[in-house]
Amino acid sequence: MFAFMAFLPILATIVLMVVFNWPAKKALPTAWVLAALVALGIWKMDFHHVMSYSVFGIFKAIDVLIIIFGAILILNTLKESGAMSVINNGFRGITKDRRIQAIIIGWMFGAFIEGAAGFGTPAALAGPLLVGLGFPPLAAAMVALIFDSTSVSFGAVGTPIFGTMSTIANHISSSGVSAEAFQMSLTQWIAISHGLAGIIIPLLGICMMTKFFGKEKSIKPGLAAAPFAIFAGLAFVVPFILVAVIFGPELPSLVGAFIGLPIVIIAAKKGFLVPKDKWDFPNKEEWSDDWESSVDMGNTGAVKTAKMSLFKAWTPYLLIAIILVITRIPSLGLKSILSAQTITIKNILGIENLDYALKWAYLPGTIPFMLVALFTHFMFKMKGKEIKTAWGNTFKQISGAAIALFAGVAMVQLMLNSGVNGSGLESMLTEMAQAAASISGPVYPIFAPFIGILGAFMSGSNTVSNILFSSLQFETANILGMSEVLIVALQVIGGAIGNMICVNNVVAACATVGAIGAEGKLIRRNSIPTFIYAIIVAVFVAILIYVGFDPLPL
Repeated sequence: MFAFMAFLPILATIVLMVVFNWPAKKALPTAWVLAALVALGIWKMDFHHVMSYSVFGIFKAIDVLIIIFGAILILNTLKESGAMSVINNGFRGITKDRRIQAIIIGWMFGAFIEGAAGFGTPAALAGPLLVGLGFPPLAAAMVALIFDSTSVSFGAVGTPIFGTMSTIANHISSSGVSAEAFQMSLTQWIAISHGLAGIIIPLLGICMMTKFFGKEKSIKPGLAAAPFAIFAGLAFVVPFILVAVIFGPELPSLVGAFIGLPIVIIAAKKGFLVPKDKWDFPNKEEWSDDWESSVDMGNTGAVKTAKMSLFKAWTPYLLIAIILVITRIPSLGLKSILSAQTITIKNILGIENLDYALKWAYLPGTIPFMLVALFTHFMFKMKGKEIKTAWGNTFKQISGAAIALFAGVAMVQLMLNSGVNGSGLESMLTEMAQAAASISGPVYPIFAPFIGILGAFMSGSNTVSNILFSSLQFETANILGMSEVLIVALQVIGGAIGNMICVNNVVAACATVGAIGAEGKLIRRNSIPTFIYAIIVAVFVAILIYVGFDPLPL
C-alpha cells in the first residue's frame, strides 16, 4: 500500500509522458506536486520540510544545468561559425560502403559528440549527415540511435554519473565510504560492463540496417562486415575502459572516441578488414514510402559553412579534451584549485546542515566548455550576430530542460528525505526499495537495467533516469545484500541503453531527418538491440554478484 503510494509520482510521470505524450517540462512538475501531496497527506511531513527539500533539489539541479548549457553552447558555436560543416565534410570520401560509413559516423563520431555534448545531440548530428551521404532517412535515424548508447553513460563529460551521485550522496556518506571512492568504483564497473556489450554494438547496428533496409532483407551483409565492426567496437571500447579506470567519469567517451575515430578512419581508407564487396541500399525508386523524408528538409548539413582547415575546425574539441585531462589529474594541482572554488548556501530555509555547495569552476560546463566557446568566438572571428545566435539558441534549448530538471531533482530529493515525517514510515524510496526487494529477490540484477531503460524511455535522458531511480536501486541492493556499486551501475547502463528507444530522442532523430510519423516503427525495431544489450550486461553483472564479488563493500 505505502510502496504503491510512494510510486505514484513516478507512475504519473510514466503515464503522462508515454500515454499522453506530455513533454518532461510539463510531466515532471506535475509529478512533483503529486509527490508533495503524498508527502503531506500520507507521510505526514510538515510543509516547511517539504519546501526545504524541494528547494535543495532545485539547487542540486543547477550543477547539471551548467554542464548542459556549456555542452550545447560549444555545439551551437561550432554550427554558427561553420566549423561543424567542415567537420561533416571531412567524413565524405572515406569509403562508399554504407556499412562502414554508418560505423564511422554513427558509432565513432557519434560517440565523440556524445562525450562532448550529450543530451541527444549525436543522433541529431549523425542522422542528417548520413542522409546527406545518401542514406534513407529512416535508416539514418535508426542506426544513429542504436549507436548512441555505449557512450551515453559518460556523455557530456560525465553528466549522468554526476546526476547519479547527486541523488545517492546521503546513502554513501551514511555508509562510511567516501563519495569519491564510490564514484570511481562505479565509473570503472559501468565502463567494463558497457564495454563488454559495446564491442558488438557496431555489428548489431549494421545487421539491423541490412535486415530492414537492404535488398536482401537479411543480416548476412551485416555479418560480412563483422571483422571491421568488431575492430571498430574495440577501437572505442579499449581506450574507453582504460580512461574510465584511470581518470574517472568525465573523459571515457570523449577520449575513447578521440583515439578510436582516427584509427577507424585510417583502417577504412587502407581497406583494413573492410569487406571486398561494397554494400549499398536499393535504388531510391525502390525505397518504401516510410524510408524517405515526409517533409522538405532543405539543407541537411550544418547551418553555416566556412573556409577553414579540418584541423582548425576540430581545434575547440581538441582544446576541450586537453583542458579536461589537465584539470582532472590530481598530481597537476589544478583539480584541487578549481574544486575549491565554491558558492555555498548553508541551512536552506533554516533546516540545519541542509547545505548546497556549487563548485562552479570545476564544473565542465564552465571550464572548459564556456571558456573554449569564448575563445572560439575570437579564433574563428565570429560576427556579433553569430555569437548572439549561438548564445540565444543555447538559452532557448536549455529552458525546457531547466524546468524538467528543477522539478525532477526536487521530486527525488523530497522522496529521498521523506523519512523526516510524523507517520513513522521510512522514506518513500526506502518503502519502494523494500517492496522491489521482496518481489524480485535474488533475480533483481536481471531487472535492474530495465528500470534504467524505463527511466530513460519516459524522460528522454540517462541523467534524469539516474536522478529518478539511482536511490531506489541503491536501497534495493542494500536490502538484498548485493553490491550497491554493481546494481547502481546497472541503473546507469540501463539509462544509456534506453537512449535507443526513448520517446524524446526518437522524435528528435526523426524530426532532424524528416521521417515524421515513423516514430512508432523506430521504437519497435530499436527494442530488439535494446533488449539484447540489456540482457548481456545484466547476465554479466548478475554472475559477478552471484559469485560474491563486490568491488566496494559498504
